[in-house]
Amino acid sequence: MTLFNPPARHFPYTRMRRNRQAPWVRDMVQENHVSVKDLIWPIFIVDGENERQPIASMPGVERYSIDVAIKEVGIAAELGIPLIALFPITSADKKDNDGSEAVNPDNVACRAIRALKEAYPHIGIMCDVALDPYTSHGHDGVLIDGKIDNDASLEMLVQQALVQAQAGVDIISPSDMMDGRIGEIREVLEENSFTDTMIMSYAAKYASAFYGPFRDAVQSAGFLKGDKKTYQMSPANGDEALHEVALDIAEGADMVMVKPGLPYLDIAYRVKQQFQMPTFAYHISGEYAMLKAAAANGWLNYEAGIMEVMMAFKRAGCDGVLTYAARDIARLLKA
Repeated sequence: MTLFNPPARHFPYTRMRRNRQAPWVRDMVQENHVSVKDLIWPIFIVDGENERQPIASMPGVERYSIDVAIKEVGIAAELGIPLIALFPITSADKKDNDGSEAVNPDNVACRAIRALKEAYPHIGIMCDVALDPYTSHGHDGVLIDGKIDNDASLEMLVQQALVQAQAGVDIISPSDMMDGRIGEIREVLEENSFTDTMIMSYAAKYASAFYGPFRDAVQSAGFLKGDKKTYQMSPANGDEALHEVALDIAEGADMVMVKPGLPYLDIAYRVKQQFQMPTFAYHISGEYAMLKAAAANGWLNYEAGIMEVMMAFKRAGCDGVLTYAARDIARLLKA
């Protein structure tokens, strides 16, 4: 980037405030814009009927049974939100070491995909490919002799992606951070004629302290043994993220994601600048919960804060954002 060199003669001839003096000129010279088309709304799905389960650590967010989710997604559709991200809740009796429920074509995620696509064929549906909602140890892969086995995990992840594609998902979203999973998933999709099924890779996913409320939401926190630092990235590393993204693109990713969002805006910016690929960020549970908690205590304005957060993502180069505040943002944009 070439830095701007101001002319030798400036003030009072140059007054930057001239272009800020009225709403119409501020709008005209605005560099970045937030649109409802930038929004991806993540929702949590549980078994049962007429289920709405508030999540204490994420005010305003609930787990929905499929019948309730259909109604709630209808509201999102009316607001113009183009894409929904599904996260399943698995009961303890269905969790095991290998996460075998993940490959059940009739699991709650696959049933939700089918139901939502039937109700709203024009709405995009994406779904995580990872084993942590399904494992008895809370990890994203298969645990063997106390370690996450990369290649054994790939076998499960590939099957998980295939059953989701068969259910009608539009975007497969591998969030596990196992080596080689994008290529393996792309290959099985091609072999089974799912050539149009997209892959949005969690290409740069960090071992973050901000995931706590999400783990409460999917009820994996009490199961997690140890941490995820052997497969999720160190927050200290930036160049490594570019390497991860390059590998995922080479293996067939159609879009890439940086997770978490706000603490890693520099990574999102570098990824977009380096690769010019569709780049997304996940405004994750901890980031959302902090904003909600601060607003509840009267320390900041939630509506102004969430719009500023969205603008930060757009300024960093993100094409879209997964955020639990998606419907709030959509309403604000309509106001």
